[in-house]
Amino acid sequence: MAAVNCYLIADPDGMTLIDAGLPRTWRGLTTALSRLRATPDDLSAVLLTHGHFDHVGMCDRLSWEHQVRSHVHKNDRELARHPYRYAHENLRVGYPFRNPGAVPILARMAAAGALWVKGVTARPDVTPGVPLDLPGGLTPVFTPGHTHGHCAYYMPSRGILFSGDALVTLDPYTAQTGPRIVAGAATADSAAALTALDELDNTEAALILPGHGQPYIDGIRSATHAARAVGPA
Repeated sequence: MAAVNCYLIADPDGMTLIDAGLPRTWRGLTTALSRLRATPDDLSAVLLTHGHFDHVGMCDRLSWEHQVRSHVHKNDRELARHPYRYAHENLRVGYPFRNPGAVPILARMAAAGALWVKGVTARPDVTPGVPLDLPGGLTPVFTPGHTHGHCAYYMPSRGILFSGDALVTLDPYTAQTGPRIVAGAATADSAAALTALDELDNTEAALILPGHGQPYIDGIRSATHAARAVGPA
């Protein structure tokens, strides 16, 4: 919704939400849960790839109304609490002028609540390489660069990588599609983000589900090769 993705994992042990979109993603979440004959109370946890405002949008409501805890890498704990206070390489103001195709994307994000996201006190207990004791059998993959504590999540049993914003197929700030890192308007360190693609390669994932854009079905090494070719924006 609004060019921002979050993912619901349902298995016999329960349900995990990867990222929490924007506040008005709520209807989509409850619709998906209702199809599974479930409600937000049935969620085991929210796993945050990082703490930006467009990934923590439903966390506060899930916490206060449904006692669903959020989890994040320790380096993004403060960012999750203050999701607009993020490091970025480039000034944001010029991007819409240079990339007019991004204007409707950013407008949809604003309409979905991007301007009034509340932060969340997430548990800083996501440890890279250590499988999580949560539904989905996920292993965090440390991919700093977009933020200092960004983690992707790999599901080895299915060959699925939830790449967050370490690798996207739509950049909201440029409107460009295809595998790439996010523009410097929202990335702390583009050089580090490109280096972190090596960690994604190590998963050998077949399917990539990004934080923005369409799924990528041609494997992680094809995706990272394309992202390196595009480079920073």
